[in-house]
Amino acid sequence: MRAILLAGLGLGAMLAAAQGAEIKLGIAAPITGNSAAIGTQLKNGATQAVEDLNKSGAVKGTTFSVLVGDDASDPKQGVSVANKFASDGVKMVVGDYNSGVSIPASDVYQDAGIIQVTPASTAVKFTERGLWNVFRTCGRDDQQGAVAGAYLATNFKGKKIAFVHDKTPYGKGLADETLKALKANGGKDAIYEGINPGEKDYSALVSKLKSNKIDVVYFGGYYTEAGLILRQMSDQGLKAPLMGGDGLVDKELVAIAGPAAEGTLTTFPPDARKNPNAKDALAGFKAKGIDPEGYTLYSYAAVQVLAKAMQETGSTDGKKLAEWLHMGKPVDTVVGPIAYDKKGDITKPDYVMYQWKKNAAGNIDYAGNEVTK
Repeated sequence: MRAILLAGLGLGAMLAAAQGAEIKLGIAAPITGNSAAIGTQLKNGATQAVEDLNKSGAVKGTTFSVLVGDDASDPKQGVSVANKFASDGVKMVVGDYNSGVSIPASDVYQDAGIIQVTPASTAVKFTERGLWNVFRTCGRDDQQGAVAGAYLATNFKGKKIAFVHDKTPYGKGLADETLKALKANGGKDAIYEGINPGEKDYSALVSKLKSNKIDVVYFGGYYTEAGLILRQMSDQGLKAPLMGGDGLVDKELVAIAGPAAEGTLTTFPPDARKNPNAKDALAGFKAKGIDPEGYTLYSYAAVQVLAKAMQETGSTDGKKLAEWLHMGKPVDTVVGPIAYDKKGDITKPDYVMYQWKKNAAGNIDYAGNEVTK
């Protein structure tokens, strides 16, 4: 673990003024609610990284402590978590997951001098507002939308494509970016619909898709609604594949959709579990019986990014950490080198198209099923 988490950091020399101090790191994620499965990914990743960092003993007399805040995928609750972290003396935050939560929470963090690194909020707006304190270890919706739109234009040329979104900043934003890319590649949409997240019955939507003889459905949203739509498409005999973004990447998609999940297309970054830099970290997760799927390792990497900034600045001051990260110097992480631009976006985003298929064990999974890069 030290070879990756602490390589080149010399963390024993960092934070000389804080020797013997406890550094509070907040994890903001949906521990409950419709996105709880991915909230668990964020919590597992950051918690494991902190545990490995503390066990290394390289931060002499200094330890990280973790505070977990449940935002329940709700913007108001996310702001409450942010205010609680600020009052509790949290210095840095890993989170949130939902872009619609990260955006308002980031305003609170900025006012409190807290640096925020999200492993999973992909909305373009998150880093486009000129805030000094926001960063992410993932890409943006315009970047994965470009991959999805180009794929649709090439592989479903002349077909009827429906765009459905859940009206959230993430879901609608991703659908719009994908549609923009599709049009730029000569394609067009046949249907554009918004749904209400949290509902259980999408049969009316499915009936409309079926009556319009839709060939493929692009869905901007999360795995819960996607799973229900897939299952109800199957129930009505609509065989059109569904494509979505990173909000679908959890095994809960299959738990909800059942066999109907097979064939689903998803954009997501390269599977970090295959990255050689993650080898030692994977052992820690395996010992706990955790599969670090989806954004787990991107959450782990967020802690590594913060640790590197602390070492380089000798400080826990949010603005100083942000200033160093904005310099664009690469940080070795479990997902590979990460460097930032002035907005807080990674400089080398990379999205892959996956197809959910049965693996050797007979389980439907996206892992190892890349269809384009």
